[in-house]
Amino acid sequence: MVGSQLGGASVEERVPLAPLTTLRVGPVARRLITCDTTQKVIDVVRALGPGDDALVLAGGSNVVLSDELTDLSVIHLANTEITVDGDVLRAEAGAVWDDVVVTSLAHGLGGLECLSGIPGSAGATPVQNVGAYGTEVADVIRRARLLDRRTGEDRWVQTEALRFGYRTSVLKYAHDAIVLEVEFALDPAGRSAPLRYRELATALGAEQGTRADPLEVREAVLALRASKGMVLDADDHDTWSVGSFFTNPVITTAEFERLRASVDGPVPNYPAPDGVKLAAGWLVERAGFGKGHPGEGAAARLSTKHALALTNRGGATTADVIALARTVRDGVRTKFGIELTAEPVLIGCSL
Repeated sequence: MVGSQLGGASVEERVPLAPLTTLRVGPVARRLITCDTTQKVIDVVRALGPGDDALVLAGGSNVVLSDELTDLSVIHLANTEITVDGDVLRAEAGAVWDDVVVTSLAHGLGGLECLSGIPGSAGATPVQNVGAYGTEVADVIRRARLLDRRTGEDRWVQTEALRFGYRTSVLKYAHDAIVLEVEFALDPAGRSAPLRYRELATALGAEQGTRADPLEVREAVLALRASKGMVLDADDHDTWSVGSFFTNPVITTAEFERLRASVDGPVPNYPAPDGVKLAAGWLVERAGFGKGHPGEGAAARLSTKHALALTNRGGATTADVIALARTVRDGVRTKFGIELTAEPVLIGCSL
């Protein structure tokens, strides 16, 4: 129920958080503070003060919340404005990410099309350095506006200060920083990003490294994502997930040669700055965890379309999901000696 207001934002008591996450698991929050403007986010954080540890939640697409967080306060980001000025697109943190992509294309700007269909909010994209099909946020971000929870001050931070890496940034571990807005510098000529991902280039009938019509790229990306259960659909439990649960591990060249010698057939791999990047989904399946594992009737199981997605079949708890993740992680470690790392942010739980 709505109990009061704080900093101009509405406050509700005893709110289930599962519907606010794409995995659809989680606790009942003690209170939910919904901020529909950026100024309300600032005012709420300042009103709460530096000692408050309220969780900041927007799209809920890359987070796993423990069932046991029963005393949790949540700041829900519902600030959704998107503006375009020339080749610069600015999105408030609560804006639906795919709306950001659509807006960029509607203004004839290229660069975000490979990130089509990714669930979640604009503010989360720099935190994880979200990426797909050969493009990542680090390629196109211009700057981010951050709010310091300790001081209540906000400022714009340039890209280099965010220290982007593979599915990470300084923001992933800077718990005192809240993303308020993000700016992207896009291609005013309307060209797509280079087609670096072989599967996407093949779908478009194009050569890797070339560019294409960004609208056609978007449609191809959406089709590929849908085939893997990676486009949200309330009626499809394969999409009740956080997307890929594990990051693609990077190993040394020597480790890769040992792995390749120990298995039959080719080992999918990609060059990485500090070694060789492996396909986590391939490791999962070769370790004995096929699509749909452990089978019908399980509350949580691997997607029937994509072995790297851990899904809620309708009645799972966070504990069910974490138990499955541990089983898969341990199986890959036993089979290959490779440690898989969770991609989503785990809050109140761990593998």
